[in-house]
Amino acid sequence: MCRHLAYVGPPVPLGELLARPPHSLVRQSWEPRHQRYGTVNADGFGVGWYADGDPVPGRYRRRGPVWGDETFADLARVVRSEALLAAVRDATEAGADGEAAAAPFTAGPLLFSHNGAVKGWPHTVAALAAALPPAELLALTARCDSALLWALVRNRLADGDRLPEAVTGTVLDVAAAAPESRLNLLLTDGTSIVATVWGDTLWCLAEPGLRAVVASEPYDDDPRWHPVPDRTLLVATRADVSLTPLKEPLA
Repeated sequence: MCRHLAYVGPPVPLGELLARPPHSLVRQSWEPRHQRYGTVNADGFGVGWYADGDPVPGRYRRRGPVWGDETFADLARVVRSEALLAAVRDATEAGADGEAAAAPFTAGPLLFSHNGAVKGWPHTVAALAAALPPAELLALTARCDSALLWALVRNRLADGDRLPEAVTGTVLDVAAAAPESRLNLLLTDGTSIVATVWGDTLWCLAEPGLRAVVASEPYDDDPRWHPVPDRTLLVATRADVSLTPLKEPLA
């Protein structure tokens, strides 16, 4: 269910990360190597990136497959950024909400993506949704599990959580309400990357002091890629990467 990638480091053309590598995110839309659920990610795609001096990211999303979008190919060739988040989508429910359901989701300086599925959606998490402020529910741009997860993260941030605590708390709450959910969340503010590994694959390539790439699967065969263990919180910056085990919620 989906493939996603986030990067922080020296400025690079978007295509250097998303299209040019031999097993790039674009190729993963039709030929992923490590995807455990689903086979083709053709239900939409998106990329968000940061321009120099502007903390609010730009974003380009479409409802169809990335391989057929010539505008994206041009965009990826010429746009450069020090940070980005991109995703290709295999929808939990086919046809739901189109472009509005394609990651990355955004709020202020943040970009967000979800790889996985909420088990029993939407009934299992109805109580979590009902606990959100009505304005948050009315502001949902899509009626999919990923959009609700993003609303839950934002609600925790509004209550004062830092990024790592907000994504961790959301994962544990949803895992308790909907066991067997796959909850790989990916979030960046343009300087750091926060990710969870919960039921699907995640890899990291880091060059301390230079760059960090976090992705559902490697885009090449560089031996510096390392798999991140399941049930883990990852926080990465250009300086370093930290991993923290996540505990299973109590039954």
